[in-house]
Amino acid sequence: MARVRWGILSTSGFAHKKVLPALRGCRHVELAAIGSRDLARAQRVAAEFGIARAHGSYEALLADPEVDAVYNPLPNHLHVPWTIQALEAGKHVLCEKPIAINAAEAETLLAAARRHPRLKVMEAFMYRLHPQWQRTVAIVRAGGIGEPRVVQSLFTYFNDDPGNIRNQAAAGGGALMDIGCYAISLARLVFRAEPSRALGLADTDPRFATDRLTAGVLDFSGGRSSSFTCSTQLQPYQRVHVLGSAGRIELEIPFNAPPDRSCRIWHQRGDQIDEIGFAICDQYTIEGDAFSRAILDDTPVPTPLEDAVANMRVIDAVFASARTGGWVALA
Repeated sequence: MARVRWGILSTSGFAHKKVLPALRGCRHVELAAIGSRDLARAQRVAAEFGIARAHGSYEALLADPEVDAVYNPLPNHLHVPWTIQALEAGKHVLCEKPIAINAAEAETLLAAARRHPRLKVMEAFMYRLHPQWQRTVAIVRAGGIGEPRVVQSLFTYFNDDPGNIRNQAAAGGGALMDIGCYAISLARLVFRAEPSRALGLADTDPRFATDRLTAGVLDFSGGRSSSFTCSTQLQPYQRVHVLGSAGRIELEIPFNAPPDRSCRIWHQRGDQIDEIGFAICDQYTIEGDAFSRAILDDTPVPTPLEDAVANMRVIDAVFASARTGGWVALA
């Protein structure tokens, strides 16, 4: 079976715990190499996951001729610089979300990607490929809730570790960048539109200078809106509600769907509520294979880079609104 040779750009905890185990289960992924600023650590992780080669620098990984595609799980402020370097080294890139620090930086990446039209680049919003979201979108598109009008999202967890990259402002930390980006992405997905304006309210941690709680409202015009709350210092919880003129959908574990147990959603139309269950799967495995298939077949990636740029524009607007206290218009 055809496989794409992947190189992993860093031995980050997220890659180690979530993505590497998932990529081992892919049909079209060969874990060819891993790079770290610490060669010994790269060698340990390579041995653990059966990766053929370990490199003691990111530059060495990108120079490896046996690597076709790179997974970039680096901190947010390093997404664009190292993704561009990977493109210039002739590698396809799956880059973690959010794609950039702001929309201007995302535009820089888009311009670089257009200089390499034969290479694939995608933001790793893995949730979109999970069967529960594929089914949710299908129900909405088929008119299963009438006209979609409201999307409400909650996503919270607790982390006040000053050493954690998510609590470091200079690295692009904070709640909106880490998890609020999902709420914005899914609202745009459901409505198939961009919001016309955004309103944001943020509570900043005085120790970290990052937003520990951000609430937002997105106006999609025509009576359509999305509201969300994300926090890095609340009881862990997540839920999404999609309401329409004739029904609703509720997703129980909408974002970090577990790889070891099934997920479920509820679809209500009138008085009837159907519980829809989904077989156990790993959304990171699905993502790895989907990106690899786009490379092997030379077809578009599931989510184009332009979508990542558009998501960053909304994130910027929510931040701007939180600073000014008023609505911020989006083009």
